[in-house]
Amino acid sequence: MLNKTTLEFLSSLKKNNKKEWFEKNKPNFEMAKLDFEKFISELFYQLAKTNKDLIGVDPKKCIFRIYRDARFSKNKEPYKTNFGAAISESGKSMETALFYIHIEPGDNSFIAGGRYMPDSSSLKKIRERIIENPKEFKKIISEKKFKSLFPALSDLKVKTLPRGYSKDHPEIELLKYTSYIVEKKIEDQLLISPDFSKLCVEAYKAMFPFIKFLNNNQ
Repeated sequence: MLNKTTLEFLSSLKKNNKKEWFEKNKPNFEMAKLDFEKFISELFYQLAKTNKDLIGVDPKKCIFRIYRDARFSKNKEPYKTNFGAAISESGKSMETALFYIHIEPGDNSFIAGGRYMPDSSSLKKIRERIIENPKEFKKIISEKKFKSLFPALSDLKVKTLPRGYSKDHPEIELLKYTSYIVEKKIEDQLLISPDFSKLCVEAYKAMFPFIKFLNNNQ
């Protein structure tokens, strides 16, 4: 679980997203950062029981920096107002399916997993794998525990047809997705409860076959 002060820092940062305020409150940031790193490190130990390939991965390399790159954005605020970590065998590389934790007060937190916005080549490989193994994929996403945590894939899909596929294809609805991810919203109160760690472990176990399926196309 996380400390309440970590959420309080992020809430304050959202209201005071300026360098001057951040520098003045740097000690509070360091405490919040350390708290999140501690949570992720402890979680890693539990997740490695499900995925042995996580053993030896540095948990800190899975955590995103709080500093925003605002050079090409209309939003010039210098800091993110959340803590995030993407957990996989290759750290936080987004070129693979992985497990993601997003901490943002105001009941904006969530846990998620899968492959977000893959490039066209990777997306085609995922779709082809689904075509080759439709029963396996459907069994994974309809498994009782998976379904209870993640009722459906996130609705990121083309509105018409994916290029190169017929509207009569038996798996056309699954092939319309441009991202293959699932997510679960987390209320603030759960973040500061021991049940949050338990939920993360439970969710990772449930989605691990989903992640493995998506990564078999690499």
